[in-house]
Amino acid sequence: MTVTPVYRVSSTSRGGGRDGEVVSDSGRIDLTLAPPVEMGGNGDGSNPEELFSAGWAACFMGALRLVSKNAGVAVPEGTEVRVTVGIGKDDADDGFGLTGDIDVYLPGLDTAQANELALAAHGFCPYSKATRGNIVSTVTSRV
Repeated sequence: MTVTPVYRVSSTSRGGGRDGEVVSDSGRIDLTLAPPVEMGGNGDGSNPEELFSAGWAACFMGALRLVSKNAGVAVPEGTEVRVTVGIGKDDADDGFGLTGDIDVYLPGLDTAQANELALAAHGFCPYSKATRGNIVSTVTSRV
């Protein structure tokens, strides 16, 4: 696959990684990071999984809008994409791995059409493509 970027952005992590800060070059992101309580931290900041879930959800929504438009379907008012990212021990190498669960809410559409659009968006979304085969993920849709 060849990609010709039309936009590039950089962010810098300082401090202790999960216990430090992250700042984007634009300054729009300037966050204190802290491990969640479930991972032994105080939970008083954001974390990489929270940032990843936000980016994936926004990207997926954009993909959903595009595939819906191309299919001649208007995205209903109130449509939502919720991405839940999990982190835990990876039994394969005693390291850590991620999971991703994508829940697409398309109110007013029929179930088959909602499923079709959600799966098409998953096939098109750059975050979904980047994680395919690397992260166990699920896609569900609700109407």
